[in-house]
Parts: sequence; structure tokens; C-alpha cells
Amino acid sequence: MINSKSLLIGFLAGGLVSAAATLLSTPKAGKELRTDVREKSDEAIRYINHLRTEGVDLKEQITKTSKEGAALIKDLSADVKESIESWKKTVEPHQKNIQKYLTQIEESLKELEDKTNARSDVN
Repeated sequence: MINSKSLLIGFLAGGLVSAAATLLSTPKAGKELRTDVREKSDEAIRYINHLRTEGVDLKEQITKTSKEGAALIKDLSADVKESIESWKKTVEPHQKNIQKYLTQIEESLKELEDKTNARSDVN
């Protein structure tokens, strides 16, 4: 991104160079030339003021947008945390039931294994 000071210095330097070139190469009379130079300098000043105003507006918009973005991210973060906590509360009772069922399945498998081992000992 171009630095605003560098841009302003570039405009001023360009304006000075063009003014000097105009003074040296113009076929106009001194009075006409001074009038033209005054008009061009007024126009340049208006343009620079316009750029400054737009720069300030842009800075304010960026500041406002970044503050709004930060607030939205904070709200979103809070919502996500709340959703995760809610999900944990919902899953926790089921998790205990699942653990209980897994324990029962393990016990049933152990009983089945014991019965299978008992049969193979008999044969």
C-alpha cells in the first residue's frame, strides 16, 4: 500500500516540475501565465484537499469496520462456546449410558468366552 506522505510528496514534486516546465515553455504573456498558474494551483489545492478528506473518510470507515468486525468475532466466539457447552451437557448423560452399555457388552463377551472355553475343556 502506498504511504500517504509519499503520495503527497509525489503530487507536490510533480506539480512543481510541471509548473517550472510551463513557465519555461509557455508563449503566453506574464499576466496570462500568472492567471493560469494561479488557477492550476487553486485546482491542485482543491484536489489535495479532496484527497485528504477522502483519506480521512476512508480511515474512519476502516476503523468503524474493524471495530464492528472485532465485536462480531467476539459475539461469534461467545456463541460457539455456548453451543459447545450446551452440546456437552446434552451428550454427557448419553455418554454415561453408552459407557454402561459397553460395560454390559464386555461382560457378556467375557461370559460367552468363558462358556466357549468351558465347552472346549469338556470336549
